[in-house]
Amino acid sequence: MAKHTNTDNSLLAMALVGYEAAKAKINAAIAEIQARLGKSAGAPTQSAPKKRTMSAAGRKRIAAAQRKRWAALKKGQAKGKSAAKPAAPKKKRKMSAAARKRIGDAARKRWLLNARLAGRRPSQLRRRLRRLQLAQPRKGPAQAFILPT
Repeated sequence: MAKHTNTDNSLLAMALVGYEAAKAKINAAIAEIQARLGKSAGAPTQSAPKKRTMSAAGRKRIAAAQRKRWAALKKGQAKGKSAAKPAAPKKKRKMSAAARKRIGDAARKRWLLNARLAGRRPSQLRRRLRRLQLAQPRKGPAQAFILPT
């Protein structure tokens, strides 16, 4: 068993020598091509991007503009505090009882129509219409939802 392991190690060592020789050939070919293109062999292919710096005058302009914005903000806050009387909140709008009833009646009509389309018995629906006092025809678009008796 020891002889087999020794053979494997020697085989791997020879493979490594062969690959290193191939790597050296490839590196030589790359250096030759780079020399033809006018690049030095040891230089990296891409240099790091140049770091951008800002001049002192540019920093001063930015700082002055920021101070101006802060001054305007603080001035607006101070102005708001000096007002003694806060603005009254808007009154909440209320719906009249009649409008609420009309909306509810229309919703119930829609529900009944959907129930009819779903396959409920017409007699059941007429009973519910009478109970809700919606059987009276009205003028306008609400008539579309009234079921025939």
